[in-house]
Amino acid sequence: MAKLIYCAITSLDGFVEDAEGNFDWSMPDEEVHAFVNDLQRPVGTYLYGRRLYDVMVFWGTMPLDDASPVARDFAEVWRAADKIVYSTSLEAASTPNTRIERDFDPDTIRQMKATFERDLTVGGANLAGQAIEAGLVDEIHLLMSPILIGAGKPALPDARVELELIDERRFANGVVHLHHRVRI
Repeated sequence: MAKLIYCAITSLDGFVEDAEGNFDWSMPDEEVHAFVNDLQRPVGTYLYGRRLYDVMVFWGTMPLDDASPVARDFAEVWRAADKIVYSTSLEAASTPNTRIERDFDPDTIRQMKATFERDLTVGGANLAGQAIEAGLVDEIHLLMSPILIGAGKPALPDARVELELIDERRFANGVVHLHHRVRI
């Protein structure tokens, strides 16, 4: 049985992007990026909202010869995984191993979790919020950046969910990783 995992880089005040939609403050250094690569390595399927998919397409098109070893590693992990994009407006996917779904159906996700051998991740704060509120998310990984941005898109939904802290890690650049299991 697969788990559904939400992983996000956030500001210390809990936003994934600022009020203008920027997230340039969240770019991981090599140490954090290598850690994220290891988190993503066991994932077989990424569930994306449209906006995050548009950002992630870069990893499917970047030339690997010019990339740092950690960036090349992430690109290879990302390219190998299946991707499902939830969008009402995207006509066609621009990356291999990608399909488009018009509606987020919790029953379909439950079926995937029950039958897939490899874990799934949900990305994009809005889509992840829907999955969390539907009781589908098993684990949450937050990489909290040492910055306050004051306003923007919240990383987590406005919902009550009981969590159990499984692990934490502090990085040299001030990022802190918090790994929680959702209590059922």
